[in-house]
Amino acid sequence: MILYSNNTRTQVTEFLMICFPEMQDTQHWFSLVLAPLLVLALGANFVLLLAIQREASLHEPMYYFLTILSLLDVILCLTVIPKVLLIFWFNMKPISFAGCFLQMFIMNTFLPMESSTFMVMAYDRYVAICHPLRYPSIITEQFVINAAIFIIFRNLLATLPTPVLAARLNYCAGNVIENCICANISVARLSCEDIRLNKLYQFVSVWCLLGSDLVLILLSYCLILRAVMRLQSGGAATKALSTCGSHLILILFFYTLLLVFIFTNKAGKKVPSEVPILLNVLHHLIPPALNPIVYGVRTQEIKQGIVKLFKYQR
Repeated sequence: MILYSNNTRTQVTEFLMICFPEMQDTQHWFSLVLAPLLVLALGANFVLLLAIQREASLHEPMYYFLTILSLLDVILCLTVIPKVLLIFWFNMKPISFAGCFLQMFIMNTFLPMESSTFMVMAYDRYVAICHPLRYPSIITEQFVINAAIFIIFRNLLATLPTPVLAARLNYCAGNVIENCICANISVARLSCEDIRLNKLYQFVSVWCLLGSDLVLILLSYCLILRAVMRLQSGGAATKALSTCGSHLILILFFYTLLLVFIFTNKAGKKVPSEVPILLNVLHHLIPPALNPIVYGVRTQEIKQGIVKLFKYQR
């Protein structure tokens, strides 16, 4: 809906999300992939959360970090994917002004929180492998609490201006968002005001937050690799490399998918508009689906906790 004001400009009170502008008649087929991935992501994360909650042996810092990661994954999935499926299945394109900026706030805040969680988990693995004797005194429950506070407030304070700046714009140029989600720039383009500040702030905040996280993660794993190569026991080195290797691949996939989205979005008309839109949606779905599976499969204690959980249900 658009309300007309006294100064002949229009005031937007809701937006319409049309997802893939050039594929309106066929875009519903994407739901055949998105719906199963959503069920997988939610199911795997809830199983992991229940296993950690019920198994006393998993009440340790490393698994608390996995709990934080799973909670972030669930929130991101539920913030984005159900609305996308409603658009595909029932053509429910409208989203309220407040609802759009709430979605934008959650996406812009929780994705960097997930990045920070990966960083803290990489530090946890660094201490466990490089300083095993000091691990119990460094990675304590108080450390987990401090890390959680850091993750929340660091990213909240840094990303809050993004939706605030977008919400303060005067939307008089239309209300059709050519995207499946309320991405900052996709929405800001509908404003009749200058949005260079919005673009600049998002660019700086994203690269500062995720860039610093990625550098520290890579540094941690380089130090881990150096320590593993010095291990006298070949079996211990192989186990450490196998576990950390799968975690690092998962982390790099998270950042690679994000970087591909950013660069394809910057490429403009050189890349079909559907590509960055699809990548944006998948970035809120594929990592949440893979994270609990990889960490669960590669961690013996979690596998045992999941087996006990299903035995308990019977």
